[in-house]
Amino acid sequence: MIDELIGILERENVEWELYWERGRSGSFRIERETLERSQRKFYSGIGLRVGYLGKLGFSYVTGLNHEREALEEFVKRTIKLARVSEVPFPGFPTPSKVPHVKGLYDRRIESIPFEEAHAMARDFSLRMRELKDDSLTLSGSITLAVDHYGVVNSNGVRLEGKGTWMSLGAYAVKKGDGTGSGSYYQGYRSLQPFEEFENAIQRAISEAELSYRAGRLEPHSGEILLEPEAFRAVLGVFLENLSGESVYHRRSRFSEPGEEVAPGELVILDDATLPEGTGSFSFDGEGNPGERTVLVENGMVSSFLLDETYARLLGMESTGNAARDFRTVPHIGTSNVVVEPGKDDLEGFEGIIIKKVFGEHTANPVSGDFSLTVGLGYAVRNGEVVPFRDNMLAGNVFDFLRSIAAIGNRLERRGSFYSPRVLGVARLV
Repeated sequence: MIDELIGILERENVEWELYWERGRSGSFRIERETLERSQRKFYSGIGLRVGYLGKLGFSYVTGLNHEREALEEFVKRTIKLARVSEVPFPGFPTPSKVPHVKGLYDRRIESIPFEEAHAMARDFSLRMRELKDDSLTLSGSITLAVDHYGVVNSNGVRLEGKGTWMSLGAYAVKKGDGTGSGSYYQGYRSLQPFEEFENAIQRAISEAELSYRAGRLEPHSGEILLEPEAFRAVLGVFLENLSGESVYHRRSRFSEPGEEVAPGELVILDDATLPEGTGSFSFDGEGNPGERTVLVENGMVSSFLLDETYARLLGMESTGNAARDFRTVPHIGTSNVVVEPGKDDLEGFEGIIIKKVFGEHTANPVSGDFSLTVGLGYAVRNGEVVPFRDNMLAGNVFDFLRSIAAIGNRLERRGSFYSPRVLGVARLV
């Protein structure tokens, strides 16, 4: 059907692009150690973008089997939208060599029967019952998904790919004289052994035990160590300033690469080529190659995150950061964000450590100001661990990056974010 649609489009005096997908997922939800919900989803469809006299039209259809008449109407409707559009059309990508990224697809995930996946989720819930005690309530989730996708345009781009994903989550609530909670989430490209399920439960329980003992900590201003999940929230405020869309519309602190933002040791990458990375891909949603882009190096902004549209508007080259599905036009997104490890051994750090925060959506990406609720932190003094929570971590992301005094040498991954521990200056109120 894609070829038939291309034939229709080639009759027209327009530039065009098709993005198609077909895939499925199976998700399982465990509540109070019982498998409560199992769900299968199937999806497929085509997104069509048409460029006409410098303007862009977009529409989509669900499904990949349509009669000729429906395809003709799909094309006609999208061209009509382009003719009346006010959305500028800078152009589509031209063909480029795309990298072969290893480990994006695991046949076992695509071929696993739903009944077998259901049994896996049931075993997950049974293991929760074995590991809990009377003070604990455990929940969790598993999702398995496969996606086939492709992009083709009037400039000669024609690419297809496929990928598999697995996500695993465990949540623990401890009740007694007080309440504590813990959680663990991880994403993968391949089917995981059952040991990983148990690891998820154990980490959630461990965090709940720590949270149960946590109270508020006295206000503090000075050095604070951020574990990777907490640093992810703070860094996200900064990354919004590196979006080409933010730069073009002057919603970013930066107007061009080269501005100093941090000590020279800090290196931040966006890397779509990491083997088995949950954010990895060979080509982005417009058909540009997945790339390894250095965002910050030697203390300075090295590059912005760019799709084809904003790369052209800014007079730059795309970094292959167009994210989309068939229902949407491309938008700028990250692939795998990597904060490279430093030289410091921060595993035995004594002082204030923040493990989890939330509320990053309330931060101001332009000013860089943030005030985040501490989900879990702990102070280590003379080897004694004192957990705390519900304080506010307040500061400014640009000031925090400039204040970085040490970067840990051990990298951790959570989904598509890779980071060591980072020591900087902020306030705890």
